[in-house]
Amino acid sequence: MEQQYFYATGKRKSAIARVRLKPGNGKIVVNGRPVDEYFGRQTSRMIILQPFELTQTAGRFDASVTVRGGGLSGQAGALKHGISKALLEIDPSYRSVLKSAGFLTRDARVKERKKYGKRGARASFQFSKR
Repeated sequence: MEQQYFYATGKRKSAIARVRLKPGNGKIVVNGRPVDEYFGRQTSRMIILQPFELTQTAGRFDASVTVRGGGLSGQAGALKHGISKALLEIDPSYRSVLKSAGFLTRDARVKERKKYGKRGARASFQFSKR
């Protein structure tokens, strides 16, 4: 029997997206809501659909996604990463296309921790000689 779902995890900053693809008609559900309802900005929706457009698989798979952490922009990036990895599970020949576009690389820019004796990660308190 053929595998029903293709599963992958995508990450960006502190956002984690668990993506499950199955053959369908292109419906994307994020945390139980349609993608248009969850991501209000057009640019976020555009980012999410990029892997499908690049591999000419737009409208061929339904995506069920659970996304946690980070903001909406980070979540959209994590979703793009997860979809790209799930498409590799479906067909490994997509690797060269997705890799050259940079969709398989995890965006590791995470907020730097605050250091002791500092106001923030690197910003110091205002210095006054007198």
